[in-house]
Amino acid sequence: MKRVLLKLSGEALAGEKHTGFDEATVISVGKQVKQLVDDGVEVGIVIGGGNFWRGRTSENMDRTKADQIGMLATVMNCIYVSEIFRSLDMKTAVLTPFECGSFTKLFSKDRANKYFGKGMVVFFAGGTGHPYFSTDTATVLRAVEIEADVILLAKAIDGVYDSDPKTNKDAKRYDSVSIQEVIDKQLAVVDLTASIMCMEQKMPMYVFGLSEENSIVKAISGNFNGTKVLV
Repeated sequence: MKRVLLKLSGEALAGEKHTGFDEATVISVGKQVKQLVDDGVEVGIVIGGGNFWRGRTSENMDRTKADQIGMLATVMNCIYVSEIFRSLDMKTAVLTPFECGSFTKLFSKDRANKYFGKGMVVFFAGGTGHPYFSTDTATVLRAVEIEADVILLAKAIDGVYDSDPKTNKDAKRYDSVSIQEVIDKQLAVVDLTASIMCMEQKMPMYVFGLSEENSIVKAISGNFNGTKVLV
């Protein structure tokens, strides 16, 4: 694979604390990404904001404003993880769909490609820049725009199951599943908008658990332990 888009959940980066950051987890992710970069793989990254903010916390809050707070949470996450990556001797850039002063650069496909050409890890922060769209949708949108070969979904759960493994001990994990089946059975890999975009744009996803040792490297090295969502 030449180019991948890695989606990291904010909750997974928080580790057992479930909020904020677990630095050991982020360093582990960084070491794996560096291995990919050193092997010549171009890596883009989207990070969720769930370790700081999950939707409206009050019925008195407007949905648009709540989503804007969530977008800013992803910017904080990307700036933090970017700095950890830099400490591991990687070059990084953080792009957003809206102005953030000197904190980030505005996203464009040309700018992303220029940074990839310089061997940089490119973070896509701020979601789509619009309310009512999740970081799932932003992930697929950016993956399609940068012509990634695959989306790597590093989650707190180790794949796609036929039911919720937290509530059903007999839930079975798929080794592979079509995106059409994901949509038909509402398997909640990513939200419906993102799923339909994956189907229409023929963008495959590999879903795996972030906590497994070297899971990111394994996802593209043939030693995959998770679920391949095929198109």
